[in-house]
Amino acid sequence: MGERAAIALTAVPARFARMKAVPEIVAVPAESRYVLTIEGERVGFMDYRVREEAFIAVHTEVDPAYSGQGLGELLVRHVLDQVRDTGMSLRPLCPFVQRFLQKHHEYDDLVVPTEGN
Repeated sequence: MGERAAIALTAVPARFARMKAVPEIVAVPAESRYVLTIEGERVGFMDYRVREEAFIAVHTEVDPAYSGQGLGELLVRHVLDQVRDTGMSLRPLCPFVQRFLQKHHEYDDLVVPTEGN
């Protein structure tokens, strides 16, 4: 419990490849969180829950000092790719993830309607 599992980014956008430090995303299942770090410093995270076969994206946050660099999008894209790989469905409660999905219809197949909709 509390074990961290580093997850290699499958595709790092060109703007990050030019950086000295490449962002790393680490899954922390015991905390129901994905953590985004740069040179070991936590710069963002996504909190989630898993219910039955659904991944519920609860909250995503990026440190304001790193805003506007596409790190939130990088984090969300990576997590959604992981969700797809596991075969789970997605319930996007997080407003940031909801806005991401409005622009990225390649993830539409993951989304299940929320209760009451």
